[in-house]
Amino acid sequence: MDNRVQMKEKDPQSYAVIGAAMAVHGALGCGFLEVVYQEALEMELKHCAIPYVRELELPIQYRGQTLKAFYRADFLCYGELVVELKALSQITGAEEAQVINYLKASGHSRALLLNFGSTSLYHRRFVL
Repeated sequence: MDNRVQMKEKDPQSYAVIGAAMAVHGALGCGFLEVVYQEALEMELKHCAIPYVRELELPIQYRGQTLKAFYRADFLCYGELVVELKALSQITGAEEAQVINYLKASGHSRALLLNFGSTSLYHRRFVL
């Protein structure tokens, strides 16, 4: 893992999003496609009055210029918290690297990786 990413104390915004994700996982369990969890989490974020943008395009800079390619984060909550969803049986370094790259590309400093693909909700918070 990138040594510039550190785990720090949780914040109220992260707790709120993780709580919303736990409500979704508690209701649906595991086994659905990622898009099902995205839609359900969007409903839960609205229910909890958590501000968000879904499928936000994150531009990528190279040598001071914006590339045509871009990342698409599942959610940006509170205008600053990148939230990436997965529905995998296991999270690997590839998914973690994806979230780190989202932070680097977006200029945001915090992210959550949420995995609905196992019997317990997996969540990991990143701070760049």
